[in-house]
Amino acid sequence: MLENEITPRIFIAATRQNDGKTTTSLGLVAALRKRFKKVGYIKPVGQRYVDVSGLKIDEDTVLINDTYNPGLPLEAMSPIAVEPTFTRDYLDKGDPAELRARVEKAFNRAAWEQEFVVIEGSGHAGVGSVFDMSNAHTASILKSKAIIVSRGGVGGPIDEIALNLALFEKYKVPVIGVVLNKVLPSRIADLRPYAEKGLAKLGLPLLGIVPFNGELRKPTMNQICQELGGRFIAGEKGKRRRVSSVHIATMTSKNAEIFFDPNSLIIVAGDREDIVLSVLSANQESRQIAGVVLTHGLEPQPDILRIMQAHNVPFIAVQQEAYEVASKINDMTVKTEPGDSDKILLIQQLIEQNIDIDAIIAASWMK
Repeated sequence: MLENEITPRIFIAATRQNDGKTTTSLGLVAALRKRFKKVGYIKPVGQRYVDVSGLKIDEDTVLINDTYNPGLPLEAMSPIAVEPTFTRDYLDKGDPAELRARVEKAFNRAAWEQEFVVIEGSGHAGVGSVFDMSNAHTASILKSKAIIVSRGGVGGPIDEIALNLALFEKYKVPVIGVVLNKVLPSRIADLRPYAEKGLAKLGLPLLGIVPFNGELRKPTMNQICQELGGRFIAGEKGKRRRVSSVHIATMTSKNAEIFFDPNSLIIVAGDREDIVLSVLSANQESRQIAGVVLTHGLEPQPDILRIMQAHNVPFIAVQQEAYEVASKINDMTVKTEPGDSDKILLIQQLIEQNIDIDAIIAASWMK
């Protein structure tokens, strides 16, 4: 049973995956903490989780907890983790009343003594429908109004917003407005009036336009290692270095030096010891690259490996060939991780400066 229907709350939904729910939630919590002493958070349904002391906790919940330390039990902020067999098990013998009760109980704890609560969804309005906990239904259960986060644009994005709005309306969830995310700064002035006109046809205000910032898309060496299923064979202490550019080195070591830019990633066959030594030499000259990926399951000889391990350059060994490595890195989704202090600060600034926080608060309080 939902005991708390008083504390102001807002549900953050999106039109699709990776549109910016977590970025918006992360920045919104910071902005609200400037206005309220205690701000709670909950992600009722999590699809990507980690094990924390035997509990399956959504990754975004861990990020919020590590960043803001709201003093709430992790299980209250992340009551449902969708494991690989979760959906099939639910279709076989699931109990919608049990899931609903779990979410309500968690919210009651997450909202206890809080002055505002941010509820982060898990995708578009329909995600979770197969086990009776769609985002729209969940927002309804928690008596929350919603915000829709979408990619920037006028045609396709507003069409997608309309589809999401229809499901929220089905569950009688008021949508208080829209945030357009990842818009090129040069396009914002031209986009804004047309986005406002298009959204007005749906009865929705534009709450803000968040500009695209390339820094948020730069992966760390650790994220690349995880994406490739590789392992650090040297320089793991530098795993938080960010990658600004990616280069495949197939030429001589002398010619490869043109790629040794600050924060660059070099992809090279693991037996190209000449390039490995050239990288180490260049790094000593203050041309600090982000790191190196050694491909084809090949690794340098032990004496070269010892030299590598005496330096602070991250080296990752992988089984894939160079083109596959470059393609995977280019296509990877870069998430914000706990400890990404530079990115978190940037996100906080982007949300505070580009979203009408006071309008969100005012609309959340209105009946």
